[in-house]
Amino acid sequence: MDRRQFLGAASGLSVALSLPAKLSASELPADLTDLTAAQLSAVIREQQASCVEVMKAYLERIHRYNPVYTAIVSMVDDDQALRQAEMADNALAKDEYWGWMHGMPHAIKNLSNAKGLETSSGSPIFAGTIAEADDLHVGRIRSQGAIFIGKTNTPEFGLGSQSYNPVHGTTGCAYDPDLTAGGSSGGAACGMATHMLPIADGSDMMGSLRNPGAFNNVIGFRPSQGRVPEVPSSDLFYHQLSTSGPMGRNVEDTIRLLHSIAGYDSRSPLSRRDRVPPFDDFRPAELTGYRVGWMGDYDGYLPTEPGLMELCQSALERIAGQGAIVEDCSPDYDMARLWQTWLTFRHWALGGARELYDDVELRKLLKPEFVWEIEGSFGMPASQVDEAGIARADWYRALHSLFETYDILALPTAQVFPFDADIHWPKSIDGREMDTYHRWMEVVIGGTLSGLPVVNLPAGFDERGRPMGMQFIGRMGQDKEVLEFAMAYEAVTDYLDRRPNLPAI
Repeated sequence: MDRRQFLGAASGLSVALSLPAKLSASELPADLTDLTAAQLSAVIREQQASCVEVMKAYLERIHRYNPVYTAIVSMVDDDQALRQAEMADNALAKDEYWGWMHGMPHAIKNLSNAKGLETSSGSPIFAGTIAEADDLHVGRIRSQGAIFIGKTNTPEFGLGSQSYNPVHGTTGCAYDPDLTAGGSSGGAACGMATHMLPIADGSDMMGSLRNPGAFNNVIGFRPSQGRVPEVPSSDLFYHQLSTSGPMGRNVEDTIRLLHSIAGYDSRSPLSRRDRVPPFDDFRPAELTGYRVGWMGDYDGYLPTEPGLMELCQSALERIAGQGAIVEDCSPDYDMARLWQTWLTFRHWALGGARELYDDVELRKLLKPEFVWEIEGSFGMPASQVDEAGIARADWYRALHSLFETYDILALPTAQVFPFDADIHWPKSIDGREMDTYHRWMEVVIGGTLSGLPVVNLPAGFDERGRPMGMQFIGRMGQDKEVLEFAMAYEAVTDYLDRRPNLPAI
């Protein structure tokens, strides 16, 4: 099925999505932005609030708080957004329902293409570039009736888990705008946590859905490899590090967006052919007897900021109190070998930007970390890539062996709490120096290199009120099971209830 056929099949009243339940009038909040995405969907569908009212509420909030947080960039004019909202209302009046995101404002991550919107990737080289077509997952979101109001901020080219760039500036943490929101989906996570967006898409190569999820106390889900096809893509077979995925204020919203963007596409030959079921087919996992393998810091291999491990372990005690069996475990693997494997694949994947590097004037516009990545690919023999492939396969097998004992594997989402937004990256953790700009993010590479489904779930806050999260890794292809565990975890914890106190403006 090509894109045009897909869009046609996914539109109209026959949308194959379970729809959210209608809210009673007494359940409607005074501020429509306080509704979850699922609740907002029901309110719009039942015409308890118009799409124009919803758009006005979100635009008012964005204009108030976005100057503080810089989460949403390249916005369309308010008049244009309101005209589209009016069109959505007119469609409902004629019994035309486009999908569960009908009339909902949405901002696409600024590394993805949305037709008619700028895709700068945070780089002055591409500032002002207007996309001529939607990427596949973007088109799928559009087909569900979403109204695109702009993009969400990222680091330059998505490199580094700190969302700053010379085009749009720095995105602040929802809980303290003087701290980083993480990245590269930092604008997406902050935008949701501050209720400037009802839901958000993102992408993840090195924790880019997970880390900002942890730093903003929202859900970030990296799907199984091939679950969300990358179309268009220059490499259809070898480069399997990055994937698009959903983020949500809660697990239900995350599941609903995953259902919208996942699914086989023949233009992506390695995309998965099994389907993600609709939300109504999900049930919270039974925690009694559920076996959680806590990998922690890999037996002291990873340095972590003081207090972080204890916070995660305290969160695990919550589910242990509900009958889950939480045990320490460790993969039978040399973790230093995994880091070298990561460096090889990272340099190799980003070496494709050699054209920008070879132009001396363009090279001056690249962040130093990108130059370093490109230069790391110079002279790399094929044998090194081959060895990295074998090492990656061995890592998968090491985790696969752990799943003979455990239902899910856990470790922190980050090695540090959100740090000062003026710092590009932490130079040391607990007295141990970081030798690269992304060494402080090493905890996320295991999920990426395995290709397994990984969800970030909130783990609470430190004494300074800084959020943290945990990664939970499931078996290959078992995205539904991982998210059903997330539903159970959400039900027995209250971390998501603690919303940020936004500055008085």
